[in-house]
Amino acid sequence: MQAKVSKIDPQKPDPLLIEEAAALIRAGELVVYPTETVYGLAADAFNQRAVTKIFEVKGRSFTKPLAVCPVSLEDLNFLVEDPPSFVREITERFLPGPLTLIFRRSRAVPSLITCGGETVGIRFPSNPIALSLSRAVKVPLALTSANFSGYPSPVVTEQVLGGIGRRVDLILDGGPTELKTESTVLDLTRMPPVVLREGAIPAQEIERFLRYIGVKSS
Repeated sequence: MQAKVSKIDPQKPDPLLIEEAAALIRAGELVVYPTETVYGLAADAFNQRAVTKIFEVKGRSFTKPLAVCPVSLEDLNFLVEDPPSFVREITERFLPGPLTLIFRRSRAVPSLITCGGETVGIRFPSNPIALSLSRAVKVPLALTSANFSGYPSPVVTEQVLGGIGRRVDLILDGGPTELKTESTVLDLTRMPPVVLREGAIPAQEIERFLRYIGVKSS
């Protein structure tokens, strides 16, 4: 059965639609919604059944970790261990925004999300729908792109409907995503930090900022 699709204002999300989506996630279901980069597929990060469903819906290998979307950046205090001394400067400059940061995970992060690995990707989108949904759910989300593994990440709802649309419960349709490309991934477990994937934020911009705050870049 095709997922329910609800149109939602990307700048002023309807609180009733946000609460409907949040209730589904709290109940262990899957919701698709727009970030500023691509459409994301989300579940309660602490619900093992729901997180397992993400892997199954996408046909994703259980060796490929998911990202975690915190309720707020204060969640870093319990989601990560041994963050670098300059993490505040990085988060204040780039988050919320199209940057995924790799940290050493704390024991609070389920190993299913990290596929047994010792690191976790933290993704904190700036899209108002994404921010509103995280606040409404009130727990960190397991987050990945809303596509079958190996296929292009969707930037409009039609691409979701043509892919995993029959395998999720609700799609919040906020129109085309703003940036239409994936987030940049920065590994903060290495020194100097390493850009693992260049996406919406150019690697040179991150490297310039690291130099500005006195951190040698790769």
